[in-house]
Amino acid sequence: MTPPSVLAELRAATQPQHERIERLLALDAPMPLNRYAAIIGGFHTFLHRWEQDVQSALPVRLRPWFGLRRRARFAADDLAWLQAAAPAPPPATAEEAWHPDITLPALFGSMYVVEGSALGGQVITPWLRRELGLAPGAGASYFHGFGERTGAMWREFRELAQAEIGAGTSERYTACAAAQATFGALLHRFEGLSS
Repeated sequence: MTPPSVLAELRAATQPQHERIERLLALDAPMPLNRYAAIIGGFHTFLHRWEQDVQSALPVRLRPWFGLRRRARFAADDLAWLQAAAPAPPPATAEEAWHPDITLPALFGSMYVVEGSALGGQVITPWLRRELGLAPGAGASYFHGFGERTGAMWREFRELAQAEIGAGTSERYTACAAAQATFGALLHRFEGLSS
């Protein structure tokens, strides 16, 4: 019997946390602009540190690949646009509790969470345009991300994750634990979010 793919294991291991963060953020429900700004601020705070940590922990051969996928800059652009459009106090920028393990299975397990959110952003972008009047370059750059290239980037990530994590039980366990820890850090970041 063939074991499930690494991505199937990651999906199963993180499903409860994925559902919890979707309920917490409620990105498909009506919200004021300041709540949206707090969500973008939370992602920026997390990604700013996370991307630096992952970039430095990856082997040199993978750093250029990862560098092309970084999205904290999109969140920073959105925050600047939102601040200019509707000045409000900047979101809190507390340090995150997440620190990456330097093994490739752990790094790819953590990247699974962030790469998956990029894919989900493609569904959220049309809603932001319709409900809040936001667009890429005008408050919705983070969720738009790489736009039409996102699907191809997700497929590329899946193939690389399968290869880099490997088939070993220990490696898969490490990847799943890192994905759960990443979701945990994001949940911690957003737990005080008001509705």
